[in-house]
Amino acid sequence: MYQVDAFADKLFTGNPAAVVILESPIKDHDMQSIAFENNLSETAFVSIYESPINIRWFTPSIEVDLCGHATLASARILFEHYPELAGEEINFDSKSGILKVTKNKDALCLNFPVDKPALLDSDPLFEEILGIEPLQLLKGKDDYLAIFENQKQIEYIKPNFVLLSKLDSRGLVISAPGDQVDFVSRCFYPEAGIEEDPVTGSAHTMLTPYWAKELGKNQLDANQLSKRGGKLNCILAYNRVFISGKSVIYFDGIISIV
Repeated sequence: MYQVDAFADKLFTGNPAAVVILESPIKDHDMQSIAFENNLSETAFVSIYESPINIRWFTPSIEVDLCGHATLASARILFEHYPELAGEEINFDSKSGILKVTKNKDALCLNFPVDKPALLDSDPLFEEILGIEPLQLLKGKDDYLAIFENQKQIEYIKPNFVLLSKLDSRGLVISAPGDQVDFVSRCFYPEAGIEEDPVTGSAHTMLTPYWAKELGKNQLDANQLSKRGGKLNCILAYNRVFISGKSVIYFDGIISIV
């Protein structure tokens, strides 16, 4: 097992993910138990005995269909420690289809399916959850998206997690234009055992098409404004989103299950 800080250019920033390299199958129950033991937002299980290489992601409480930062972390480990398997491009088989990862100078680039959010009518519940009424409310495949006027609003919001956990979605993403970048965001997933995710690659499959349309540009720089912070470069290309970020390896070790 490895632990990697993803979407980070220095240690103790970005989003930490565990990467478990599997040379043979293990039970789903064991995967969930390992993720619970790790107590990170995501643990990725990478089955190198399969072709194409299979990847699955678990939070401390559930399995999820897509995770950006743990995919980037897994690719970093394969490129660095298993170059004979990685080659020049990694094709992960996942519950969200084939996910490609390539090298992009000193970063890695995720090739993910786009998630275009649909505009919803305003709902007073979201003002109750966030303490301020969003300018717009949208819904993607997995998450709600609340849009605000400026970065300061995003920084100061303190959600009511009891109410937020009752939403009929994976979670809630809040976003606004950034002061130094194209857009900023924060992501909340209490139902999945994560009150606030440090950096969420999968959320940017929804954020990128929204801000590309709003700003009239297909290449965007983004910051996720968690305590650890995260930097992403996002490119919209038809029905795909290319998400690039750096990473730092924190440790490697061996799991023993008796």
